[in-house]
Amino acid sequence: MSLQEFITTLSHNHQPENLSPLLKAMWHDGHGNWNKAHNMVDSLEDKTASWVHAYLHRKEGDVWNADYWYRKAGKNRPDVSLQNEWETIVKSLL
Repeated sequence: MSLQEFITTLSHNHQPENLSPLLKAMWHDGHGNWNKAHNMVDSLEDKTASWVHAYLHRKEGDVWNADYWYRKAGKNRPDVSLQNEWETIVKSLL
């Protein structure tokens, strides 16, 4: 699946089948359900999940918490738009 195909699925009521848990979280975030996305990654602790978690807290506006999760992901908070970071994460997960 390409990024554009993934974005197209956001207009549907149901996410595509066979998505990884992290892609499901990004789909819910892109579909406007931040809480569901956050709940999906809250208990995951690998570096990629930490990156998704960091992005979600950055989007929430909780910069301190976002920076904590970026550190756990081995990344710095990016100086790009939230949309750009969302696309970067989704591309890396596809």
